[in-house]
Amino acid sequence: MQETYTKEEAKSLKVGLYVALALIVGVFFFTSQRREIEHDDGGDYYSLNARFGRTDGLMIGDKVRMAGVNVGRVVGAKLDDHFNAIMTLELKEGINIPDDSSASIVSSGIMGAKYIEIEPGGSMDYLQPGGEFSYTQDAMVLEELVDRIIGIGKANRNKSKDKKAAEASEI
Repeated sequence: MQETYTKEEAKSLKVGLYVALALIVGVFFFTSQRREIEHDDGGDYYSLNARFGRTDGLMIGDKVRMAGVNVGRVVGAKLDDHFNAIMTLELKEGINIPDDSSASIVSSGIMGAKYIEIEPGGSMDYLQPGGEFSYTQDAMVLEELVDRIIGIGKANRNKSKDKKAAEASEI
């Protein structure tokens, strides 16, 4: 006994199969990317700490980069007695960080993921495992940035109004 489908049923079946296939491919891609991040190269790592006033959007598992190259990941976060965030970073063994280097929380694009960017210093002495960065820069919050831009625009507009008023009163 052979079943036949109407054109609408066949079309619905095809669409359903394509959607299922797309979901399977998407899940496979996501899990393989996640696995690559988590199990980078299986090498040895050492820990450093960085203290920040704000870490908005930075999460455990996010990348640590130097010169745009992934050199580690964030593996821990806790608060100190003064309510600053202490982020524990795991860096690949063999990557020596000068002790005058800085760590900044940045994002890839306006709405992109956050990560820690290390700017190497020029010292010949290196941070030891378990050491802490002396210089850090907190995460920039998008709303604060927009407020600053608006404030600058308002200040410039007020200056030009005052200038025009002063020129008009001189005439």
